[in-house]
Amino acid sequence: MPQSPFTAARRSYPNGREETERKGFIMRGMSSRILASIGLAAMALIASRPISGQGNSTAAPPLVVTAFNGGSAPAYAAPKTPWGEPDLQGVWSSDDATFPVSRPQPGQGRGGRAGAPPAAASAAPPGLYLTDEEFAARQKQIQDGIKAGENAISAFRGDFARRAFRQTSYIVDPPDGVMPQPTAEARKRARTGDRGTFGDGPFDTFDDFTNYDRCITRGIYGSVARVIYGNGNRIIQSPGVVAISYEMIHDTRVIYTDGRPHINNSIRQYLGDSRAHWEGDTLVVETTHLTDRTSIGANGNGLRHSDKMKMTEKIRRVANDIVQYQLTVDDPVTYPRPFTISIPLTPLDGGVLLPYECHEGNMAVRDALAAERTEDRALAADLAKGIKRERRSAQEGGLGAGGFGPGGNPATAPAPPAGRTGGAGRTGGAPAEGDQEK
Repeated sequence: MPQSPFTAARRSYPNGREETERKGFIMRGMSSRILASIGLAAMALIASRPISGQGNSTAAPPLVVTAFNGGSAPAYAAPKTPWGEPDLQGVWSSDDATFPVSRPQPGQGRGGRAGAPPAAASAAPPGLYLTDEEFAARQKQIQDGIKAGENAISAFRGDFARRAFRQTSYIVDPPDGVMPQPTAEARKRARTGDRGTFGDGPFDTFDDFTNYDRCITRGIYGSVARVIYGNGNRIIQSPGVVAISYEMIHDTRVIYTDGRPHINNSIRQYLGDSRAHWEGDTLVVETTHLTDRTSIGANGNGLRHSDKMKMTEKIRRVANDIVQYQLTVDDPVTYPRPFTISIPLTPLDGGVLLPYECHEGNMAVRDALAAERTEDRALAADLAKGIKRERRSAQEGGLGAGGFGPGGNPATAPAPPAGRTGGAGRTGGAPAEGDQEK
């Protein structure tokens, strides 16, 4: 069995500092007081009419529980809060979601199981789970990753999985497990800034960088999808409100469950405006009022979606140590159809979100702009000597990660070079889709 995340865990950080974190992962003591303060400071400007283009979206599909690997879910009664709602509270992580966003298709190394019946209890699309042989290989990969991660010696160490799941893709709808690509019209909106420091520039202004480069936000999708580190999600509850905090970029969403209407139609926010209700033990969160300045991709990079997008999350505690998280993206301006991811979240090692001082140590924007100006001067100096040459790529000598495919969508990045300990955190097959930091 994997080491329990309820025990104290030692984690390492990019600056070489190590810290022994305390036992436990549920932080209930201050939740009511924190959320009461947030509630008192909430905006009073509200409007009840829906946004044009967001009120009549296709209904999100039922929750697909993948946590039990296609088998029947054991009998489980979710704990309740003192005020009687299902208790989702804890510090959860996508570290164990070590599978690609889109399911490999025939000819790509892992095809669907043609003719195999889906598991009746999970209503899962065919091909959503590994065969026994494939699962054994993944389990070995996870165990090898644990050994590598715990014994890595480096100034940088990524997080790593401790538990193997049979799931073959984040995508559960469409049934083939493949994320729909942006429409041809949407791809016309692609900009070099969608790639930021993972691309070749040009870097002439701050707007040539992603929100991630600039430490602003990774968006909702980018904050949940597993990357090299910082995958913690803290949930705290109070009557009428749920708050979700993300470890990397440290966004916090305040989600009301008290039936209040959305904010004024003219307001747009990076993380939108979320309203939620309970369907049995499942929290259903509907988010609208988004900007057109965030993306659906690893760390929030890639082609930007439209401000007509609607996101529907379904979150249910299915075991003491598992929360099933599902997200449906519905943006008819960008994608030909809605699509849905569903992944198990498990307790974060150590049980607390670590401080993520992003702006305080962020040199990405300054250094990239400085390097571009240095290359400008070098080109001019060479030309003065009669030397004509191509401009050096911004990625020259880089990590070889963060590549993007058509339309600005992330493409699978090559594996890091042998011996680079930063790759230890990726052992287990995590989505390698442009999430490497530089």
